[in-house]
Amino acid sequence: MTEAGSSLVIEDFGAVTIGIIVFFTGAFLTRRISFLRDYNIPEPVSGGLIAALVLLVIYLVFDTAVSYALETRDKLLVYFFTAIGLNARFDDLVKGGRPLAILLALTLAFMVIQNLVGLIGTSLFGMPREVRVLAGTASLIGGHGTNIAWAPEIAEKHSVGNALEIGIACATFGLILASLIGGPIAKFLIERNALEADPEAKPVVGLKETGESKPDINHVNLMAALLALHVAIILGYFAHQGLEEFGLKLPLFVPCLIMAIILSNLQPLLFPKMPWPARTPALALISDYALSIFLAMSLMSMQLWTLAGLGGPLLGILALQAIVAFLFIVFVLFRAMGSNYEAAVLSAGFGGFTLGATPTALANMGAVTKKYGPAPTAFLILPLVSAFFVDLANAFIIGFFLGI
Repeated sequence: MTEAGSSLVIEDFGAVTIGIIVFFTGAFLTRRISFLRDYNIPEPVSGGLIAALVLLVIYLVFDTAVSYALETRDKLLVYFFTAIGLNARFDDLVKGGRPLAILLALTLAFMVIQNLVGLIGTSLFGMPREVRVLAGTASLIGGHGTNIAWAPEIAEKHSVGNALEIGIACATFGLILASLIGGPIAKFLIERNALEADPEAKPVVGLKETGESKPDINHVNLMAALLALHVAIILGYFAHQGLEEFGLKLPLFVPCLIMAIILSNLQPLLFPKMPWPARTPALALISDYALSIFLAMSLMSMQLWTLAGLGGPLLGILALQAIVAFLFIVFVLFRAMGSNYEAAVLSAGFGGFTLGATPTALANMGAVTKKYGPAPTAFLILPLVSAFFVDLANAFIIGFFLGI
């Protein structure tokens, strides 16, 4: 740990250790509190919110802002998306082509709706019109990263001096809403419509908590899965460098995801007798670990005192955004995606990334599938939309709404 004035930075190793403790705290709370189990609240979410509240108390009592070094957290995100890619097969991509197109169209439509809600909300609550995208896709679907990218331009060109603070507060509150909304929506849809998972489906992330025998996991298949992940990540890293030379900037996990998909589909053709970890309990275990600790570290590092900048009007707009998201998911997305079990799991994920971030969406879906059963198509198509297409489309949509 290093201390500087009224700030305290916990270095990377300590941050990961605390992240694991936070996860177990959430698991303990889930075992003890039936609400968390019944409504599929992910363990890293409940533990992470408690840890964030502890940081808030430290800030208020000792006037010290605690933050974490998060290098390992970001690497865990790469592990997770690469594992998603290793589980993907081209026949699944063909099978998921129509649902992928529908989900993309619905997402683009909702991005416009989200900014319209921001525009209407600022008018209803008497706020500056320039705040509209900060209470829309720049901070919600876009998250902290998009907000940080756009806030300086909004501050300079539209005379919103505290644009960054407003955006960070909106993104933080949105992440909390996203973590809490997905599980209850899925529970409502699954139980209301008596939906069931495909009994032949294999888990992509995590293992069902009850009703199945102990999975076959040992040190050999665990290391085989890690080796395949590392090969895909190395190839993804070189692909990422090549794309940057052509001026295309993407998060590292995107080319790693793509290279993992290519590897997983070439393997049966080039090395048909080679054992491959796709859709094995070992790879599902690694995916679950990477996502759980990533999300625990993300939530425990939230600086909740930044929400103090959220006045009543801005909270009103965000509440309106949550209501609109719920109505859109239940009455539009679920039906358009087929009104089946996969659609219900996608609904949990859609609530996660439209108000928060892609990892939150996948954690929401993971909590649902652990309880009700696998949904491999949902885990394949949602990251392709939320982690790739959305970032490209958001830049155009934000620019359009800023120009209104």
